Amino acid sequence: MNIHEYNRNAWNLQSLEGCRWSTPYPDEVIEAAKGGDWSVILTPNKAVPAEWFPSYPDLKGLRILALASGGGQQVPVFAAAGAEVTSFDASDVQLEKDEETCARFGLKVTTVQGDMADLSEFKAGAFDLVFNPVSNVFAESLEPIWRECHRVLRPGGRLLCGFMNPAFYLFDHEWLEETGEPRVIHRLPYSDLESMDEETLSEQLEAQLSVEYSHSWEEQLGGQCAAGLAITGFYEDDWDEESTQLQGWMPMYAATCAVKWQG
Repeated sequence: MNIHEYNRNAWNLQSLEGCRWSTPYPDEVIEAAKGGDWSVILTPNKAVPAEWFPSYPDLKGLRILALASGGGQQVPVFAAAGAEVTSFDASDVQLEKDEETCARFGLKVTTVQGDMADLSEFKAGAFDLVFNPVSNVFAESLEPIWRECHRVLRPGGRLLCGFMNPAFYLFDHEWLEETGEPRVIHRLPYSDLESMDEETLSEQLEAQLSVEYSHSWEEQLGGQCAAGLAITGFYEDDWDEESTQLQGWMPMYAATCAVKWQG
C-alpha cells in the first residue's frame, strides 16, 4: 500500500465532509489578523506562544512553510499578518481551501501538493519558519521529515510542531466509549496496519479512514535534535470529551519550538 497516496485520498474525503481541521476560519478571524490581532494552534486548544514567532504580531516578509497545515485556517492568518506563505499538504482539497480563503481576502499564498517527507521542491534555506500542526501520525517514519525541515530552514530558522502523545494508541477506544474505562490492548509502537485485528482494519480501509501510526517521544523530540534542531520551547495540551473519553486522564498532545543550529 502507498500510505501517502491512501492518506491523501482519505484526507480529501474528510475535508469534503468538513471536519474541525477542514473548516476555514470565520471571516472576522482573518480580518482581525490583518490588524495584528491573531493567534494559531498546533494542538487542539492552546494558542502557540507569541514569542515562538520571530516578529509577532507583524510577520511582514517572514517566509513560512505551512507543512500539512491546509484547510483554510492557519495559512490565511499568516498571510493576513504579512507573511510570505507556502502551504504544503498531501490533500488537494485542503490546499484548495487555503487558496479559496486567501483569495477571498486578496491574500497571496503558494500551494504545493506532496509528501512532507520529500520537500525537494524547495531550495535549502528557503524558509524562516516551518509550521507543522499535528500530522506526523499519518507518516510511517519521521527521520526524513526532520531532515527535510532542517534543510529548508535558514540557519536560525524555527520549526514549530504539534504531536500526539503516543500513549493515546495503547487503549481500546471502542471499549472506552462504551464503558468510560480505559483498557490497554495495544503495544507501542502502534500502527493501524499491524495493530488492528483484520476485521477492524478491513472496515477502516473500506470506509477510507486515514491510516495512523504512533511515534515515540524519542522519534518526535530526539529526532529533531538528531537532525540539527535545538528544542527551545515545549508545552502540553488536552483535547475534549466529544473527541475521546481519555479526556482528563493525561495530556494527549504536545508542541515544540526548535531552532536550526547547524548549517
